[in-house]
Amino acid sequence: MTYQDLLTAMTDTAHEVGELLLAAPRPAPAVTFDELAAAFAAVEAPGDAVVRRRLGALRPGAAWAEELDSLAALPSDGEVWIVDIVDGAVQFLQGLPQFCVSLALVSDGEPVAAVLHAPLLKETYTAARGQGAARNGLPVSPSVKTDLAAAVLATSQPPFVARQPQAAEQAGRSLSAVLPHVAAVRNLGPTSWQIADTAAGRLDGFWQFGRDDTNLLPGVLVAREAGAVVITADGGPWRAGSDSFLVAGEPLRKSLLGVLTERG
Repeated sequence: MTYQDLLTAMTDTAHEVGELLLAAPRPAPAVTFDELAAAFAAVEAPGDAVVRRRLGALRPGAAWAEELDSLAALPSDGEVWIVDIVDGAVQFLQGLPQFCVSLALVSDGEPVAAVLHAPLLKETYTAARGQGAARNGLPVSPSVKTDLAAAVLATSQPPFVARQPQAAEQAGRSLSAVLPHVAAVRNLGPTSWQIADTAAGRLDGFWQFGRDDTNLLPGVLVAREAGAVVITADGGPWRAGSDSFLVAGEPLRKSLLGVLTERG
């Protein structure tokens, strides 16, 4: 199966799941965390069945990663499916529009195919290794801004960031360091979608501290294939297991790194 065949099948799967999400009845507002978790499980189950049936047939030997465990190490050998039926589940359950279906195939620790579908936006990002990145079939490319003062950036945190206290502290310090130098900083929902929007120039950069491989890897492929810079907050190459992440257009690399490395 070619990468294009794989992307076509993954895109069809993501669209089918998106239709299920749009048709799903809204759960009653959750009062406790247990109620929130139960509501998510009820929404996720039908889409998960579709994904495992369809993607499992494409790569019968591939393993499945747990998208909510930001600290889980992915195997360095073999193929792994990263699936998030409702990437941005908190927003979805709150009745907010910022959520997407996130699918990626990782081979030997590197993403090789990715599809992100936002059903309310009717937009789909796709990327395959060596074949570029697109939104709704049209190629995307990152921002060419050179002035950090004109930049609109985004940031987020791994799920259950309290499990990574150092990441939470770095997130706070970095936000304080970045805010005085840019036009705006936002958190616009799913990590994967914000990375893809950076790859497409809608955002000028995105950064995050802490390990969050399963949320980062689908967007990473879109960003790399679009020509964006994907590095750590210290300027080194980002790879699965890294404890910081930065994506931006090349012209802002140096200035962004300068701000982040002075975060104190």
